[in-house]
Parts: sequence; structure tokens; C-alpha cells
Amino acid sequence: MPATWPTEVLPHLTPDHQRLWHEADAFAAEHLAPRVPRMEADPHRVEREAAQLMADLGWFGVTIPTQYGGLAAGHVAKSVLIHRIGTVSAAVAAILQASLIPSGAVHMWGTAEQKTKWLPLAAAGRVLFSIAVTEPRAGGHIGGIATTAEQDGDGWVITGDKIHIGNSHLAGLHVVLARTAPPGVCASQALTAFLVEHDRKGLTVKPHRPGLGLRGFTKGQLSLDRVRIPATNVLGEIGQGLFVAQSASILYGRPNLTALSLGIHEALVETTATWLTTRARYDGHLSDLPVLRDRLGAMQNRLQTARGTTYQAVHLLDLGMACDAQLISAKATGHELAADSARDAMELHGAHALDGDYPLQRLFRDIPYTYAPAGTGEFQRIHLARTALHEAEIEWSQRTAADTAWAAAPDPTPA
Repeated sequence: MPATWPTEVLPHLTPDHQRLWHEADAFAAEHLAPRVPRMEADPHRVEREAAQLMADLGWFGVTIPTQYGGLAAGHVAKSVLIHRIGTVSAAVAAILQASLIPSGAVHMWGTAEQKTKWLPLAAAGRVLFSIAVTEPRAGGHIGGIATTAEQDGDGWVITGDKIHIGNSHLAGLHVVLARTAPPGVCASQALTAFLVEHDRKGLTVKPHRPGLGLRGFTKGQLSLDRVRIPATNVLGEIGQGLFVAQSASILYGRPNLTALSLGIHEALVETTATWLTTRARYDGHLSDLPVLRDRLGAMQNRLQTARGTTYQAVHLLDLGMACDAQLISAKATGHELAADSARDAMELHGAHALDGDYPLQRLFRDIPYTYAPAGTGEFQRIHLARTALHEAEIEWSQRTAADTAWAAAPDPTPA
């Protein structure tokens, strides 16, 4: 166990959370740290072994109820896993978080039969999920979705293209959002979510193309050419697709990405502190220079703020409290602060930051991936403006409370 815990997270951690923190750190050190150089050297390769190792530990079931084989550990536990894994490999943490979003959607919106069929497979990591919303022309604008689903006998036929789909090459089940109403119908009534198995005829996963960062993580393109599915694969009700996507984004997507940016942020600060304390300058080290201490202190200040807002938000979620605004704020703030620290880290390292074999370049390339998914910073702030103006919105956090098996009053004494 760590000798000391970050003070800002202690009020939100039970002893179970603390044990999970330790287990995730040990797992990352033993299994992920040796893999990172290989993942960075071969960006065309999809990382599969790390996903299997996490599946063996049951971590894909961290928020799934025990009746379906999950841990029912809640959102603080989920954030612990993503955060701690992300300090070593943001790509592997992204694999975990990307599957937890659609499995959360199935948990919230699935029929009894759908949950009985799919959630045990998700909890065991035997089937990973993806959520396919983003499109080539519309981007993340849900109202602009062009993928269509038409009724055909006792089933549906889906046609369209999806892009930037996390775990596209690992997923055995895709939650696909498609338009089921004619043009002119508002998005809150025009879209429906569907469960589409990876081996359905007409579904093609385009070849993996590496991006700027998160090497080993796959976020590819799905092409659906008249993919036929049964009526039993409708997730939620016809016309409820916007709410399926919105609730999954707020309750899973935003806190997941917040934890991911926190892991990268912590690695940025630790890497920079190590550099400054070991780099000789004059009769001491760079860390002795007040101007550089000021910059490092700013990074530490941002990190502490990000940690506090991250864990406070998911703790409220585990308690079943109305906290949509806190989840939104944590996501926007977490990325912004981490991106600022990434810039400082690059400048404090000078030319050494540009060395491809040095971890800082990887961290700098990974942090942009937490900006756009689940809503850009501008999108988050528009929602927060509605909170300031007291404009009523659905509080998904209150309507869909998490399982809180690990959310008892935490013991503030470090384990």
C-alpha cells in the first residue's frame, strides 16, 4: 500500500477502494509497464493481451451487478481502476473505460433477457462492448446522425457508417445509434439504440489505423450495409436512443474520461518532478531554481484540484445523489488542467521532451484523446451555464442510481 494517500481522495475511498488501488498499481507495474515500449514501437498493432489480463481479474464487470457476475463495486472503484492503470498506460485504461460505457447502457436500458444474456459475458470479459454514435459527417452531433434503421418484418435493417468507435476491433457487441424516424422529427424522438453482434452479415470493421496517441487502443470505423437484426435487439424503447446515449455519456463516459485524464496528469507531474530533481544544473539541480519550482508547483496544484473533483463527483454518483453538473464539470476541468500541465511539462524538459524514447512524448500525445469524447469543453460549459441559469434538465445521476456495495462511509485512516 502507498505510504501516504493523496489527501483529497481519502474522504471518498473505503478500505475496499484502497485495496483495489493497490491491486491496480501492482498490475500496471508488473503487466503493463513492460508492454508500453512494444505498444509504442508498433502502433499498427491492437493490444489484446492486456485486455485479457484485465478480464481475468473481473475488472470489466466493476459496475455490473453481482447477479450477472459483476463486482457491483460502483463508480469510485471504476475510477480507481482507470486512473491507476492510466498512470502507466492510458491506452490500456482506454480499453477498459470504453467497454464500461456500453455495458452501462445495457445495464440501464436492457430488458431482463438482454441483461441476462449479455452482462455475464461482459462481466467476465468474454465479450467486450463498443458504443457506436459518432459518424464521419456529423461527428459527435447526435442530432445529425444519418445511420438509418428500418423495420423489416419482425426485425430491423441498419445502414450507415460509424467512426472513432472505441474498442472497434475488440468488441463482440456494438451498441449502435440509428435514426428510426423520418427527417424533421426531433432527435429526442427520432433515434433508437440497437444491439449489433460483431458477426452480423453486412457489418464490416475497417482495418485498424493508428492515431496520434493511445497506441494499442483501437477506435476505428464500422460500416453497416443492410445489417439485419431481430426486434429483440432493440435497446430501450423505439425513439429513446438519445436518452440511451445521453445517460451512458453522463454516468459512464464523462467520469471514465475524467479518470483517464487524471492518470495521464499524474504521470506528467511525476515524470517532470523526477526530471527536475535529477538534472544537474550549476551546483545543484533544476529543481533548486525558484522559477522552475513555480512551474512545477502550478502543475501540482492542477493535479490536486483534478483529483479532488474527479473523486468527489463519482462518490456522489455512488450515493445516488443528483450530480450531473459535478460529473460534467469534472470532465471539463480534468482535461483542461491536464492539458495545461502537459504544455508545462514539455517546456520544462526543453529539447529532451522531443525524444521519442522518453515517456513524456507519449503522455503529450495521449492527453488530447480526453477532450472531444462525451462532449468537448465548450459543450460541457454550455450545460454548466444551464445549471447557473436554473434551466431544468434531466438528472440522470438521480434517476439511475449506481450499485453502492462499496459506497459505505469510508474509513479516513489509510490502510
